[in-house]
Amino acid sequence: MMSESQSNGGEAPTVEILRSQLPVNESTMLIYDREVTGLVIVDVVNGFCTVGTGNLAPVVRNEQIEGMVDETARLARIFCEKKWPVFAFLDTHHPDIPEPPYPPHCIIGTEEAELVPALKWLEKEPNVILKPKDCINGFIGSIEKDGTNTFVDWVKSNQIKVVLVVGICTDICVLDFVSSALSARNRRLLIPLEEVVVYSQGCATYDLPVHVAETIEGVIPHPQDLMHHVGLYIAQGRGAKVVSKVDI
Repeated sequence: MMSESQSNGGEAPTVEILRSQLPVNESTMLIYDREVTGLVIVDVVNGFCTVGTGNLAPVVRNEQIEGMVDETARLARIFCEKKWPVFAFLDTHHPDIPEPPYPPHCIIGTEEAELVPALKWLEKEPNVILKPKDCINGFIGSIEKDGTNTFVDWVKSNQIKVVLVVGICTDICVLDFVSSALSARNRRLLIPLEEVVVYSQGCATYDLPVHVAETIEGVIPHPQDLMHHVGLYIAQGRGAKVVSKVDI
């Protein structure tokens, strides 16, 4: 099992030490109508978020994941009401193409690869692009067979200056996408994009504490709060702006 909500008593002090030594400078994001902001939703699918739905889903309810889903749904509602652009990645894999080191997950055509119930309505919204991806990095997963990139085209066609990123996992799919988007921006491949913002309360990662990982052969620990912080810290170091509050 790759997800577990049990907490290890030693994790909290470790996280506090980490936060003091590797601080994340979070601020508040104010979104104005005059500046085109796009919302990017990373992999908020059943296979990562809905209890019992696959090998990488939580085995019991998880506060961090549920909070991420709530904040993602809140922002998505506002963006759709205002007809602002939304781009949602859906982790989707073919059964005969593995993605090591992870077990089979989010197989195409299954419930795992679908948006969580709180976001299912996005499928009918005209301002939303749903992009299935078969790799960790959504930027790479957006490359089509003809060499075009769906995400790049979305930024350019909507003249997006700021991208607001939410989703799961903070330190894996979210971080890889953010890092690539920032590199592409720096190479002037995403004009007119100026800023990539990561919303900490709108992101989450999975929980696999040390004491649980020790009982499972072939897996490494992944304490949730610690790795969530690490993901935010590295994103900040890559050049992303990290915010703890979004006001619209």
